[in-house]
Amino acid sequence: MATRHLARTIVLQSLYEWDFYGRQTDLTAIIERNLQEFGPGIDEPDFVWRIAKGVIEHLKDLDATIARVAPEWPINQIAIVDRNVLRIGLYELMHADQDEVPPKVAINEAIEIAKNYGGQNSPKFVNGVLGTIYREMETAGKIKKQEPKKEKERAEGK
Repeated sequence: MATRHLARTIVLQSLYEWDFYGRQTDLTAIIERNLQEFGPGIDEPDFVWRIAKGVIEHLKDLDATIARVAPEWPINQIAIVDRNVLRIGLYELMHADQDEVPPKVAINEAIEIAKNYGGQNSPKFVNGVLGTIYREMETAGKIKKQEPKKEKERAEGK
């Protein structure tokens, strides 16, 4: 498993637990525990922290975006896994440095995580929401063009 994919998975596991307990637990402690348990030799632990911090800092904006793009699915009715996969994907798509995480990589990674941890329809749902935001950003000129080879290398954390 590529380092960044593992990092995103650790963030998902941590956000899932935090969200499951009504955000009443210490997210930092959860992340630290999950890093030790699932990624003890991870060579980019700061990537985990950047994503988690970014999701938390932009949580209201991310949830509002999900609610706007998927109005038939109130945020509290979306499965916890799907909700947090979307938050991670949207954070990377909308707020991360596109040179570090190209938009298509953010979308593809979110879909892969949804395939592994979500329900049968999760990948399609995640793809629909993130694809809509991608198209909006593209129309607004907020998407940088990337070379296909560089996208693959960044997805693998090279």
